[in-house]
Amino acid sequence: MKKFLIIIVICIGAYAVVSRYPEHFSTGSIKALLPFANTELSTSDQALKNFFKNKISGVQVGGSGKVIKILPDDNQGSRHQRFILELNSSQTLLIAHNIDLAPKIENLKVDDHVNFYGQYEWNSNGGVIHWTHHDPNGQHEEGWLNHGGEMYQ
Repeated sequence: MKKFLIIIVICIGAYAVVSRYPEHFSTGSIKALLPFANTELSTSDQALKNFFKNKISGVQVGGSGKVIKILPDDNQGSRHQRFILELNSSQTLLIAHNIDLAPKIENLKVDDHVNFYGQYEWNSNGGVIHWTHHDPNGQHEEGWLNHGGEMYQ
C-alpha cells in the first residue's frame, strides 16, 4: 500500500510539473524519464508522419519545429498569423494561429524554434495546425504556441 501511495504522489507531481511548464515537454522527441530506459521516445514527429501518410485529420497534437517561412497574415474572416515549421523528421506544417483570439507572435523570425499544441488537419503539403488558442465558447480543446518561453493562447 505504501508503494502504491508513493507512485500516486510521484504521478501527481509529474502531472503538476508538465501542466505548469508544457513548453518543456512538447518537443518533437523527448528522452525517457525512467532510469532504466535508455531509448529516445518519438512523440509528435512520428504521430504527425502517420497522420500525413494516412490522411488523418481532426487530431489534437503537440510538437515543435523550426520556422522555415513566414507567410503574410490571412485577413479574410478570422485573422490568422501563418508560418511554416519544419519538424526534425523534415515534415513541414503550416501553422494557422488565430490572432483574433490569441496574441500574435510579433518578433517571429526564420530559424526560430516554436512549440505548438493544436489540431492537425491533413493536406498534401504536410498538414496544418490550427486551434492554437483558447476557445471562448469552451467547446474545443484549447491549444497554444510557445516562442522564446512565452505562451500564446
